[in-house]
Amino acid sequence: MGRIILGIDPGTTITGYGIITTDLKKPVLLSFGVLNLSKLSDHYEKLHKIFERTLSLIDEYKATELAIESQFFGKNVQSMLKLGRAQGTAIAAALYRHLPVFEYAPRKIKMSITGQGSASKEQVAFILQRILKFEDLPKNLDATDGLAAAVCHFFQNSYETKGNDKAKSWKDFVARNPKRVK
Repeated sequence: MGRIILGIDPGTTITGYGIITTDLKKPVLLSFGVLNLSKLSDHYEKLHKIFERTLSLIDEYKATELAIESQFFGKNVQSMLKLGRAQGTAIAAALYRHLPVFEYAPRKIKMSITGQGSASKEQVAFILQRILKFEDLPKNLDATDGLAAAVCHFFQNSYETKGNDKAKSWKDFVARNPKRVK
């Protein structure tokens, strides 16, 4: 097995997650689902559950990287603060296990999966179903949102790895390829 990427779509009511690995430079689904926190009324207890579940997923699947959806700007400041806390809690769990953390904006994730930054949850889920070849869509699409974060990271990291061999400027190209320049 190659890298194992845990993707998280943070939320204080529903936190979605997806776990993939790499096999011959393709993403392979390991698991996806949600942590439903709707029955808990205490915000700090919700954060505690997010921390515990993130740690258990890292440990169970031997995750090597965390990809997480970053915050988006909304009109409700209180909702943004709660979402930021959920995100920070998942990040803290990953850092506790010494995993590198990668954040992606919601539009970036949607763009990498569907080619459209304004794609719906349903469009993202459908494309992921085709890429990763799983039978049934989950009842809660926050699960595929977490999975989308992991797949987005896989795509971004794959491109970056290939791009590292490329020159960053003409000066860099000349320095790397002196025999090709006359």
